[in-house]
Amino acid sequence: MEKYKQDFIDFMTECNVLQFGDFTLKSGRRSPFFMNAGLYVTGSQLKRLGEYYAKAIHECFGDDFDVLFGPAYKGIPLSVATAMAYSDLYGKEIRYCSNRKEIKDHGDAGIMLGSPLKDGDRVIIIEDVTTSGKSIQETFPIITSQADIKIVGMMVSLNRLEHGLKSDDKTALDELSEEYGFPAKSIVTMADVIEMLYENPDGGKAVITDEIKKALDEYYEEYGVKG
Repeated sequence: MEKYKQDFIDFMTECNVLQFGDFTLKSGRRSPFFMNAGLYVTGSQLKRLGEYYAKAIHECFGDDFDVLFGPAYKGIPLSVATAMAYSDLYGKEIRYCSNRKEIKDHGDAGIMLGSPLKDGDRVIIIEDVTTSGKSIQETFPIITSQADIKIVGMMVSLNRLEHGLKSDDKTALDELSEEYGFPAKSIVTMADVIEMLYENPDGGKAVITDEIKKALDEYYEEYGVKG
């Protein structure tokens, strides 16, 4: 596993963004882990977060893109922080763009924030975590209606590795990729997280204990990709 991915897993646990326990998700599903990107709240945390996204995007997609699009609301700071980090790390200016939940009818009017999309733009969508793909269903028609753009791909921080809504043998990210025609990638997967935090104790105490590992195994037996 690449060093920046290991560092990112440590970073998620340090910030208490990735938690283990007993959680009820929006879907009603009970999960032994939960990720809340809203807990990245300080300047230094957002700076580091942008750097991890920038490194993963550069590794997966290279430099051939123009715009980072972050769906409202959590995608807004992600797109800004990552655009800044990309400039620092790779010396390329990337524009950021996001949508509003409601159309603004005065001043900086419209449904978009940041850079306007232009014909020919190559866009990468950036999100925190995706399970159902609902935000993409909402924002895909918005951004594709703004200009004749090409979506190069999508980057999320964590792939939960749960099966999608339509099939038990594909992850939610794989289903999104298949439906919309662009690759959907993640900085790390839950398999990476389990490998590192279960095998490598943090300060002498494993972050993922045997009890948590058992709960994770049972969870993926039910909700993981089959076959």
